[in-house]
Amino acid sequence: MSDRITFRKMTVRDIENVLLIERQAFTSPWSRNAFYGELTENHFARYIVMMMGDEMIGYGGMWIIIDEAHVTNVAVVPAYHGKKLGERLFRHLMAEAIARGARKMTLEVRVSNDKARGLYQKMGFLDGGIRRGYYTDNQEDALVMYRDLPSIEEEKGSNG
Repeated sequence: MSDRITFRKMTVRDIENVLLIERQAFTSPWSRNAFYGELTENHFARYIVMMMGDEMIGYGGMWIIIDEAHVTNVAVVPAYHGKKLGERLFRHLMAEAIARGARKMTLEVRVSNDKARGLYQKMGFLDGGIRRGYYTDNQEDALVMYRDLPSIEEEKGSNG
């Protein structure tokens, strides 16, 4: 098996593997139909999978509406936690958002998820507010986080 990490667009054929990751990562996982609808009916949705060789080890999704990218979900197989793969996946999502003209990125995260909040803060996200009772499994509050994104020209300038 190759240790090389690659990213590609998520397809309907990926849903079963994505569901396996989803169930490991979240207490209130999305359904097969939710992912199917995102991939086939939501023209704002962009989903990617992260591969290590032939193994899917993560995925992420967002909606890009005009100039804002809203992250819907990001997950890495728990066996691969602690290897900075979540950060790589998230950076890939950000690059995709920038390439599609997004100038802002937003997300919600459980107030109790210190690990994810730390990653998002490291990546420049700021606290924007609280959505009370946002999570349906336990009515936990969500912290809304946001950041500005560079333009594609600014991004190219910082990379080379």
